Amino acid sequence: MSVELELDLQVATEDADHPLPPRFERWVRAALAQVDPPFQRARAELTIRLVDPDESQALNLQYRGRDKPTNVLSFPFEAPPGLDADDPIHDLLGDLVICTEVVRREALEQGKTPEAHWAHMVVHGVLHLLDYDHVTDAEAAVMETLETAILGGLGFPPPYEDQGNLEDDKTSHDERSI
Repeated sequence: MSVELELDLQVATEDADHPLPPRFERWVRAALAQVDPPFQRARAELTIRLVDPDESQALNLQYRGRDKPTNVLSFPFEAPPGLDADDPIHDLLGDLVICTEVVRREALEQGKTPEAHWAHMVVHGVLHLLDYDHVTDAEAAVMETLETAILGGLGFPPPYEDQGNLEDDKTSHDERSI
């Protein structure tokens, strides 16, 4: 099933070194197409906000208690109680906040192409919006396997192979924001 996707890309940084909107849309669609159980909604809406380290750090401190910028924060949408399941508000997936500077730095440190790391951050964030997590080893194994499959389908190498500091990479992602 093809999902009608409404993607709001907010660029809240002077840093122009980031992918163009069609790339983000492609990566979001790839994640939605491969989740298990399959994504069942006909429509999906999400916001991706690209930010500087200061905004990333402030949000990371406010919502996760970590006083440093991070690569991606995921804010899943939670519908207010009492809404009918067919209400269009249920099309909202949530928001991703991605720090351009952190993504660029991590790609360099991990020996990845910037595009591969951008794709990974978007796929990783979308999976969080769909209630995947990596707090336990079992959850991490499921999520990392799915990320690897999605990114492989997009033509990218496995995101967790040959990284010198995998554990730090895993813990720098959102561990379940609001």
